[in-house]
Amino acid sequence: MDFNFSEEQNMLRRTVRSFVDKEIMPYIAEWDRKGQFDPAIIKRLADLGLMGVCIPEEYGGSGMDYNSLAIVCEELERGDTAFRTAVSVHTGLNSMTLLQWGTEEQKQKYLVPQAKGDKVGAYGLTEPGAGSDVASLQSTAVEDGDHYILNGSKAWISLCDTADHFLVFAYTDKEIRHKGISAFIVERDWEGFDSKATKGKLGIRSGNTGEIFFDNIKVPKENLLGEEGEGFKIAMAALDNGRFTVAAGAVGQIRACLEASVNYANERETFGKPIGKHQLVQQMIANMKAGLEMSSLLVYRAGELKNEGKRNTEETSMAKWQACDFANKAADDAVQVHGAYGYSDEYPVERYLRNSKAPVIYEGTREVHTLMQAGYALGYREDKPLNKMLPAWEGNKTKV
Repeated sequence: MDFNFSEEQNMLRRTVRSFVDKEIMPYIAEWDRKGQFDPAIIKRLADLGLMGVCIPEEYGGSGMDYNSLAIVCEELERGDTAFRTAVSVHTGLNSMTLLQWGTEEQKQKYLVPQAKGDKVGAYGLTEPGAGSDVASLQSTAVEDGDHYILNGSKAWISLCDTADHFLVFAYTDKEIRHKGISAFIVERDWEGFDSKATKGKLGIRSGNTGEIFFDNIKVPKENLLGEEGEGFKIAMAALDNGRFTVAAGAVGQIRACLEASVNYANERETFGKPIGKHQLVQQMIANMKAGLEMSSLLVYRAGELKNEGKRNTEETSMAKWQACDFANKAADDAVQVHGAYGYSDEYPVERYLRNSKAPVIYEGTREVHTLMQAGYALGYREDKPLNKMLPAWEGNKTKV
């Protein structure tokens, strides 16, 4: 297995890191204090081709591989989770799902402008009473001539006030539980659509998160994604992509915690020497380094399976579970390394700690992933190829 990045990937990393250092780092503390999301960042990401980095060029994207998407997410989260989340939702949950499941007409109408960054996509699965238990969702889509009438609401939707297109899941036949869920492409400007941002979040305060509402929205039949009743499969396939980007972002957060802690440990002195000379501080920093290395290997292994067009639910689940847990622990240790200053927003580590909690919960809680991995180990769970797989990357592969 080759662990070297290509020169194109190294250049991509430098580009995103430079963008983060110039466009996010100087302003993020203030955005976080105000709970302010700056949508102009998305436009600047689009100008760099980063909103469709792994979407084929024929559909308006940059045509890079799936591990290049991981690099983008890793470097963005080094700046702040909010901006990695924007790419995760737009590219991972929405655009890659359209690439996998959409008709050619749907790809031309929705995927192309999203990959170019002219339009922004989002994902609507979670409801106030339906998170891990997807079959408990209450949204419905009733067939009415050449339309479906969509009613319901979704909660904790990233880019709720920003996105132009939403991938929405609703029951077309509630009697058969998850087999009666269908997926729809919904546009913001349709009559009956509304959104409301959520305030008072623990972390990711500079992200746009909230609720979306559907009041008798007329959804054209051509906006059904896949077939009726395929919504659950589509939602789970989308989560394979979204979880991959979340795991990659967690790698970036571990790196940010490590960089901040190393800098502080070399500058701060106690008992006549830098605190980095104290063994228990070294232990915390060593744990961050170990978490960074292990998480990176898990993420890029899952990415290579995506490059090969192979089912990767098990590997992506493991990467998401472990990387997010490592990031949460790294952020907690980073605050400890900084001592009292870690409790103040004078340093970024308190924001890292607040931000690190949400990824442990969304797109599969750590408990969900624990049960998934136990199921694989015990032989209770087995993944088979889907009838519509994410296409393998067609470029010159560089395994990492």
